[in-house]
Amino acid sequence: MQGLEKTQLTLGFVPLSDCAPLVVAREKGFFERQGLAVDLSREASWATVRDKVAVEALDGAQTLAAMPLAATLGLGGNRKAMVTGMTIGLNGNAIVISRELWRELDDGSGLDPMATGESLRRALDARRARGLKPPRFGVTFAYSSHNYLLRYWLAASGIDPDRDVELVVVPPPRMLRSLVDNDIDGYCVGAPFGQLAVDLGVGRFAAATYEVWNNHPEKIFAVTRSWAERHPNTHVALVMALIEACRWLDDPANRLDAARLLARADYCDAPESILMATLGGTVQTGAGPRHIPDFHVFHRYQANFPWRSQALWTLAQMRRWGQIGPEVDVYALVDAVCRPDVYRAAARRLGVASPDVDFKSEGTHREKYMLETGEGPIELGADIFFDGRVFDPVPHDSDPAGTPAIRNPNAKEIER
Repeated sequence: MQGLEKTQLTLGFVPLSDCAPLVVAREKGFFERQGLAVDLSREASWATVRDKVAVEALDGAQTLAAMPLAATLGLGGNRKAMVTGMTIGLNGNAIVISRELWRELDDGSGLDPMATGESLRRALDARRARGLKPPRFGVTFAYSSHNYLLRYWLAASGIDPDRDVELVVVPPPRMLRSLVDNDIDGYCVGAPFGQLAVDLGVGRFAAATYEVWNNHPEKIFAVTRSWAERHPNTHVALVMALIEACRWLDDPANRLDAARLLARADYCDAPESILMATLGGTVQTGAGPRHIPDFHVFHRYQANFPWRSQALWTLAQMRRWGQIGPEVDVYALVDAVCRPDVYRAAARRLGVASPDVDFKSEGTHREKYMLETGEGPIELGADIFFDGRVFDPVPHDSDPAGTPAIRNPNAKEIER
């Protein structure tokens, strides 16, 4: 690509399976194909990633989907406007419960997230009746899908995440050790740390976040707004390389090769067999394997498109749980942070079709479906929430603050 403003780049990642697009783009030459020389920097926590991107010690990074929204608002640290031009992965997280706590559940199958959640609620009610303190669950960051989807699952199961359990932030690489040391009683984290807990016999697989919300956005590629403004061509080139890497990853024939790369000490430093299992869509629950073909999605279903409506869902959760107030103009925020124009520019140069709308509802499709566009139909994935609710990104007249609505009057939920 001609006219690159910067070609020597350092990008950050956290050692999780879904750092794969950055690893593949570097190791398979997709960055080089776009004229970029990229070094990858392994980081210990999401807070470190945020801070290094903010001061541009990193040119960009694999980040949590909520991170640019939180950073732009100044939540949890200094305010720094960030943008994202693409999503680099959907799903990939597991909700794990310690063996000790699992023994208190009256339904040990763990095959249905609603049944498991309700069984956990009964166990917590029994604990509270005995005067025991609430169990502690780890999430990887306060502004993360791990936090919001764990809260969503708990609340829909009749468990108040702020009263019935204690939620604490634990960086992904320390999550398993915290469970082994009994510092926490469960967690929500990205692969491979859910499977490692089951493999070591210290945890049980309660649910995949895919099962809580089918094909939810998980990791994105983010840069600061000022960096994007100074390097528009380089930004598009990076997105092009990552789209190609994500497309390569979603070819099943390449998943074993990807697992071998990720297993290296400088990347995930995890057993290749564990990485291959989750990349291949098979998770061990502690009561046998469960096949979840879309446990990791990197490109299909328009996975790389930065849907502004999905960012609105994240902001709706931030508001629901008291992280932001009604004064935040959520629509203006997603317009500033989510850059589908950057994605479309990159996709067009690669000949990849993309949606011509930025918003869609969530929770109405149990199977993959076709979205009509000016370039013809494109395939999108299932988007069901496990409790049957529907997320509508269009504000309703009954909500003058313009908060996107989550609808289902029959759904059980902790009132906020």
